[in-house]
Amino acid sequence: MSFDCSVAVIAGGLSFEREVSLRSGQRVADALRERGYRVGELDADHQLVETLAGGEFDVAFLALHGRFGEDGTVASILELLGLPYTGSSFDASRLAFDKLAAKSALRRAGLSVPSAIPLTEGALRELGVAALLDRAMDELGLPLVVKPNRGGSALGIRLIERPDQLPAALMAAFGYDDTVLLEQRVVGIELALSVVDGLATLPAVEIRPKEGWYDFSARYTHGAAEFRVPANLDPATATRCLESAHAAHLALGCRDISRVDAILTPEGTCQILEVNTGPGLTSTSLVPMAADAAGLTFSDLTTHLTDRAIARRPR
Repeated sequence: MSFDCSVAVIAGGLSFEREVSLRSGQRVADALRERGYRVGELDADHQLVETLAGGEFDVAFLALHGRFGEDGTVASILELLGLPYTGSSFDASRLAFDKLAAKSALRRAGLSVPSAIPLTEGALRELGVAALLDRAMDELGLPLVVKPNRGGSALGIRLIERPDQLPAALMAAFGYDDTVLLEQRVVGIELALSVVDGLATLPAVEIRPKEGWYDFSARYTHGAAEFRVPANLDPATATRCLESAHAAHLALGCRDISRVDAILTPEGTCQILEVNTGPGLTSTSLVPMAADAAGLTFSDLTTHLTDRAIARRPR
């Protein structure tokens, strides 16, 4: 390094994805130390603001997933402190984390997203919305997907093939958020499409779970899924999917890095499921996998993101 730079790697926090975040943060910290940065590893806890306000750090690397991190909460704190950080702004993070709001923004941008019907816990309990669940299932068709409106790592998501499975699925999803989506099930090739600003286009990753679907266990257990990088797509289709991912990144105002989860249907439509502004950076995560296939080491990736944040420091 030609300069002395101190980086606060912020991970952990209070979300259901805490353990995954800690793994991401440890890997990032190790990679940055390897490249000569001074690194402090901070938990997103009650001491975070006091520690950051001490002025010890030049920049923050966000390795947070889920609530209080990926939802923009920590980004807003860093903006108030005037400390530059990696990843999307508060506004973009907040928008992407709200799946229903993000769907609306993506649809306005001309991108394809699965149809969905929102349910709030209050409406289900107080307004008799349960009487309309059969109508919702008829409209979306079975099978369908039940998912928390806000959250990540496939936590709380259930695939429903029969009407009698819906009550338990709703209870599981409401454990993560007070708004739940009933979403049209889209069948096709499952893709992870990485967008890293300032880097050459990274290849699409094709995901093939060995059992069931790509749930939390399959995401973070070595050997639970098979991946093809680049995905087994013809060049024109791969380019079209990656262009859709980049358009989604821009439509939500994302910055630096995002991972777009999508399904390529048999008809050739790239259906965008969600946009993750704080994608995993563990040894089984998909953005690092795509970067590696493009000839970039994990240290290359973390250095690039850190240097982008450093460049945003006031002069």
